Amino acid sequence: MRKEKLLTALLTLLLPITGFSQGFYDFRVKTLEGEDFDFASLKGKKVMIVNTASKCGNTPQYRDLEALYEKYQGELVIIGFPANDFGSQEPGSASEIREFCTQNYGVTFPMMEKITVKGDDMHPVYKWLTSKDLNGLMDSKVTWNFQKYLIDEKGKLVDVLNPKEKPDSEKTLTWLSAN
Repeated sequence: MRKEKLLTALLTLLLPITGFSQGFYDFRVKTLEGEDFDFASLKGKKVMIVNTASKCGNTPQYRDLEALYEKYQGELVIIGFPANDFGSQEPGSASEIREFCTQNYGVTFPMMEKITVKGDDMHPVYKWLTSKDLNGLMDSKVTWNFQKYLIDEKGKLVDVLNPKEKPDSEKTLTWLSAN
């Protein structure tokens, strides 16, 4: 695990210098069940990435996320990344997180393994989302659970929604209706 973190840090530093940077579709992550999930499978779809937590004031947004996912199935993929970075609000194991999301909110959108979305151990996906040098659009900082990142059909970051903004906000609906 330590070698993986060192390699990730080294690549993050060297890739911009060499002119090669990892694109959105180059990422591969693990689901809550430990299965591989290749972002290349998302080509041609709009994507919303959300850092989630089960014991947060924003946790009821799971319901809104699921409704949006069902309404725009085939056009929009929502990907949840559980994270325990804010107030220790996601202490559960993968199986506990899956059970909570399914039983309480009927979540069917893809849920990935628990990661870190800030600090030295930030997951590579979140390094890409939060760094203009990597995503080409903007620098950002994950401020709390349920911050949402919008990625277009070509794998380009489009916008960031603050944690309190509902998944089905006017901004999201306008983005979804745009070609």
